[in-house]
Amino acid sequence: MSHLVAILAYDRLCTFEFGCAVEVFALNRSELGVEWYRHVICGIEPSPLWAMGGIQVQASHGLEVLLDADTIVIPGWRDAHEVPPQDLLDALRAAHLRGVRICTICSGVFVLAHAGILTGKRVTTHWRYAEALAAQFPDLIVDASALYIDQDSVITSAGSAAGLDMLLHIVRQDYGAKVSNQVAQRLVMSPHRDGGQAQFIPRPMPVSKINGIAKLMDWLLENLALPHTIESMARQAHISSRTLQRQFKDSTGLSPIEWLIQERIAFAKELLESKAQLTIDQVAELAGFGSTESLRRHFRIHGIPTPTRYRYQFKHVG
Repeated sequence: MSHLVAILAYDRLCTFEFGCAVEVFALNRSELGVEWYRHVICGIEPSPLWAMGGIQVQASHGLEVLLDADTIVIPGWRDAHEVPPQDLLDALRAAHLRGVRICTICSGVFVLAHAGILTGKRVTTHWRYAEALAAQFPDLIVDASALYIDQDSVITSAGSAAGLDMLLHIVRQDYGAKVSNQVAQRLVMSPHRDGGQAQFIPRPMPVSKINGIAKLMDWLLENLALPHTIESMARQAHISSRTLQRQFKDSTGLSPIEWLIQERIAFAKELLESKAQLTIDQVAELAGFGSTESLRRHFRIHGIPTPTRYRYQFKHVG
């Protein structure tokens, strides 16, 4: 029989992540010429279940179906601080011991963490949950930069849309690149996204616009193309280099140079998105990187695709 995918459902279900799994595994894909997955909706509580947005879900099976599943999908969990039901944790542990592939989307990773399945493993989740996950489960290696991580039959993915990247990865594992690319084409998305979550994380801003360092930040943002050092920034702010570094750390959590690089990267991304007439060299110069090679290097360090690929993926009419 074909591969059986069990998609979990529960009250306060995250409908986008749930819909992604249904879209990939439940649709009839006879045009692909392969024996496609079978799927079941596994309710961890009695139906009907109330999902986000007032949607009602009628699960066709209960936890007993996990005994036969080949892959289990856990959409975003309803509350990162809520311990999942014990019978669900027991069923997941039993499935893991049988070698079942278990994958999570967004906060779904908290369910596996509570089950004790992730101990010592490198995992990811939405960047907004990364600190909470690491604090609750210090025995995990939390990598907030990755879109998804595949380790020992357990796959964890980042925020909602990253779940689709992970699900296509699963299809690629099971059916090869050609079939995965066809599914991606039908979904109208890239078969494989370069880069990680870092390209989507908001930049730190000053805690208070009243503090003296905010004026320096405003000036730097207006003069990103100029060369800047710790000493030159301190002179501009009329403070010592040590005070500059302390105030930046207190205000943004970053050193002055780290903050400056992030702002330069953000400005370069804006130019790549909106100014198609600019060459990559011109973008690098305007953002203060000085050279295309420096721009590429900083993009790579921060988990962002090359400037050329970024422009291709994110460009719009400017």
